[in-house]
Amino acid sequence: MAYDEKLDVRVTAAIADWGTTRKRMFGGTCHLINGNMLRDVYKNFLILRLAEEAANEALKRPGVKPFDVTGKPMKGWVMIEANTLDQASLLKWLKRCRLFVAPLPPK
Repeated sequence: MAYDEKLDVRVTAAIADWGTTRKRMFGGTCHLINGNMLRDVYKNFLILRLAEEAANEALKRPGVKPFDVTGKPMKGWVMIEANTLDQASLLKWLKRCRLFVAPLPPK
């Protein structure tokens, strides 16, 4: 299945001034900050990296599920259904993700 290109365009525009690097991954596209993955678009999901506690809390929200494309969920990562992301919620999620990823040591 192809990734949601419209979602990818929306996300890319929202983070255009964040100094990210774009890369193909998981059959979609992702952005990295200092070599650390910030977000990805996979199928019709936005994948985000959050602090583990924040990810656990996010899983209580509609349209959010664990990031699991291999049969083993990754701690601190969530998948958010694209159809639940209006512009305001998209920006909120992306900012939460950036707060966690930006201070990580460069890879």
